[in-house]
Amino acid sequence: MGVANLPQTMEALARRASTLRDSLQRSQGNTETMVDILGSFDHRLSALEAAMRPTQVKTHAIRMAHENIDKTIKAADAILSQFDLARRAEATILRGPHEDLEGYLEAVDLLKGIVRFFSSSKNFKSSEGLLNHVNNLLSKSALKIEEEFKQLMSTYSKPIEPDRLFDCLPKPPRAPTADHEADGGHSTHSENPSKGLETAICRTPTLIPPRILPLLHDIAQQLVQAGNQQSCYRIYRDSRGSALEVSLRKLGVEKLSKDDVQRMQWEALEAKIGNWTQFMRIAVKLLLAGERRICDQVFDGINFNKDQCFAELTGSSVMTLLSFGDAVAKSKRSPEKLFVLLDMYEVMHELQSEVEVIFEGRFCSEMREAALGLARRLALTAQETFADFEEAVEKDSSKTIVQDGTVHPLTSYVINYVKFLFDYQSTLKILFQEFETGSDTESQLAVVTMKIMQALQNNLDGKSKQYKDPALTYIFLMNNIHYMVRSVRRSEAKDILGDDWIQRHRRVVQQNANQYKRVAWAKILQTLSVQGAGSAGSSAPADLSSSGVSRAMIKERVKSFNTQFEELHSKQSQWTIPDQELRESLRLAVAEVLLPAYRSFVKRFGNLVEHGKNPNKYIRYSPEHVDQLLGEFFEGQQFGEQKR
Repeated sequence: MGVANLPQTMEALARRASTLRDSLQRSQGNTETMVDILGSFDHRLSALEAAMRPTQVKTHAIRMAHENIDKTIKAADAILSQFDLARRAEATILRGPHEDLEGYLEAVDLLKGIVRFFSSSKNFKSSEGLLNHVNNLLSKSALKIEEEFKQLMSTYSKPIEPDRLFDCLPKPPRAPTADHEADGGHSTHSENPSKGLETAICRTPTLIPPRILPLLHDIAQQLVQAGNQQSCYRIYRDSRGSALEVSLRKLGVEKLSKDDVQRMQWEALEAKIGNWTQFMRIAVKLLLAGERRICDQVFDGINFNKDQCFAELTGSSVMTLLSFGDAVAKSKRSPEKLFVLLDMYEVMHELQSEVEVIFEGRFCSEMREAALGLARRLALTAQETFADFEEAVEKDSSKTIVQDGTVHPLTSYVINYVKFLFDYQSTLKILFQEFETGSDTESQLAVVTMKIMQALQNNLDGKSKQYKDPALTYIFLMNNIHYMVRSVRRSEAKDILGDDWIQRHRRVVQQNANQYKRVAWAKILQTLSVQGAGSAGSSAPADLSSSGVSRAMIKERVKSFNTQFEELHSKQSQWTIPDQELRESLRLAVAEVLLPAYRSFVKRFGNLVEHGKNPNKYIRYSPEHVDQLLGEFFEGQQFGEQKR
């Protein structure tokens, strides 16, 4: 069956192969036809492109032409606008800056902008005329601006009246009331109202109105940019320098030499120094600080040597101020100058940090160093004056004798001097630090004070030897040492000298009181002793009850007592012990020795001399009367005032 069907199968395959061949032939024919069509289309596109190329070139040329025309129109508009700006700016420049300074400066800026515009391209050949015209206008404007700067600086550089300056200073603290002082209150620096102001805030005076400062800044900027820096420098320096000098002159600042200071009476010099300390505060805190501030504001951001300008405008005034302090520091030293030297040093130290800020930079170094140098000279002179004072106290050779043995003027002077020193404790500690001795500043102050006190004591020892009466010698020493101790106990010196010093000198006072009792009353106490010299100074009853005492001897002793006591009363009631407590204490000490002895004597021997017609002929004074008369001792009565 398979063989029978084979021919049929072959025939079917042949038909299929024939059909496939016919299909391939038809497909190839289609492909060739398509290729022919595409080839024809490409040929037509190439022909079209070739036909359109001239049109594209024309279109591009037209577009480029339009762009060039737009650029040209814009450039022309810009140039025309510059011409328009130049015309408007010219009108403002010709009017001048006086009426509208801000508008004038804007016009100058416009002209500078025009110059920059045309200078940025060399293609504007027709702009040379305009550029020349604009540059001429700028030259004229520079002159007018300089004139306006000068006018403004002159108008607003007026001196400040003293009243305005003093009003800017803080008010000093109120002095303590009388009640406060009575209660034992102490006020530091109460003698000097300017003390205590260093920490207070000052109100800054208006040197130039704030609304003017921006205008001055803009003008200065224009002048510097126009190359007129020197003119700007000179105008500002001269105007502000003159205003500062006149302000200080109106205040009272004057230039004085060392010889001028040396010739002055002390009262006049002291007043001038007091003024100078105020002037320094005003100058530094108000005027110089203000000048620095406005100088910085006017020349802020400008290529201008403002530090040098500031140094030159303030230099003369600063040196005038410092020259007075220098003259005082170099003048002949004297004790009374110490406190004004400390006042001056205190002010210079107080202002030092502000001086360093105000006069920063190398151009101001001379003034910084001058101020620092003055502070050091004042400190050195003050320290040398300490040594001079100590030596002067010890060597004081005044022949003044206080006849009543009271406190010597030298003692009260030195003690007041030392007490006043302690108003300057903080200043003295700073001053001692200037010379870095390595020791504690408080101990240095104690050493200085002890040396002065010892010098005074040495001098008092010498002065006490001028008295012919040894008893008055001891009264004098007792009074003066007691005054020293009491003054120290009641002042800040107590904390510096310490309790040991006080106790040691209280013992000295007691020793002098004991010596006084011994030399003043030993003889009269011996009179009351029947044993005579062998029992001198004794008031024991055994002496008065001894046997063998004659009536004549008692009469002689009573007469001797009367004479001696009257002589003692006559002299010692003229002597003075100014301290009431000390006076009463010494009277009591005398009474405790004298009255028991006298009472015992009168009681035991009075009956031997009281018989007869005149019983008061011998015993004139009762023990009560003696006690009453002792109450008149050391009262400083004048001769003839004694009560009997």
